Amino acid sequence: MAVYRADLHIHTALSPCAAEEMTPPAIVAAALEAGLQLIAVTDHNSAGNTAAVQEAARGSGLTVLAGMEVQTCEDVHLVCLFDTPVTALAWQEEVYHHLPAGTNREEYFGPQVLMDACGRELSRETRLLLGSIDLGVEEVIRRVNGRGGIVLPAHVDRPSYSLVANLGVIPPALPVPALELGLLSPAAARQKFPALAGWPLVAASDAHYLGDIGRRVTEYDLEVVTLTTLTRALQQQQFKVVIDAAGSNLR
Repeated sequence: MAVYRADLHIHTALSPCAAEEMTPPAIVAAALEAGLQLIAVTDHNSAGNTAAVQEAARGSGLTVLAGMEVQTCEDVHLVCLFDTPVTALAWQEEVYHHLPAGTNREEYFGPQVLMDACGRELSRETRLLLGSIDLGVEEVIRRVNGRGGIVLPAHVDRPSYSLVANLGVIPPALPVPALELGLLSPAAARQKFPALAGWPLVAASDAHYLGDIGRRVTEYDLEVVTLTTLTRALQQQQFKVVIDAAGSNLR
């Protein structure tokens, strides 16, 4: 068993609201500088840069999970994680079918840059990724679970784009292994939002800039990094949340 210091919510420059500095090699360098062993690439409604970040991390000691941050028809953000970029890209094609029609306006939303492992631009995604698909929270979770992935409802303690703020409740028996916090410590979040009682609560940075990577992390006790071992660690509370620079346990 080893401790993996993890930040499982990081955007690349494919997300139109992320900085252009969020290239694969720069993300890997920033993650290593922050002392991370595990990250996830979770761009808005797309998985197009996951393989590039994995390739950039090859041989570095940093493990990169393929993921995506989906925005549901209720405007709720869900972090979807997969074992391989192939599975994430297959999910991407399904998500693309449920995006609204329209193209990205770079002058308004920002560019959506697809890159190689060296950070060179390959192309630009023309679909408007910064919007809601026409599937609801429970349907997205059902479909991701059906593909062997897992879902972590994102930043549930924020006043927008969150399960608690947008739905007002957490649906009973929601088939997710944990909920992600974006602002508060687990203790403070449970005090402010009684609906979070009983749920495993993790933290991640939702990094859109290099300086945000590793700002909020969770340390997982894992034998190896797979979605199965990660899910087990969440269910068995084999993790601790670390938010401040001193590394205090904010369980």
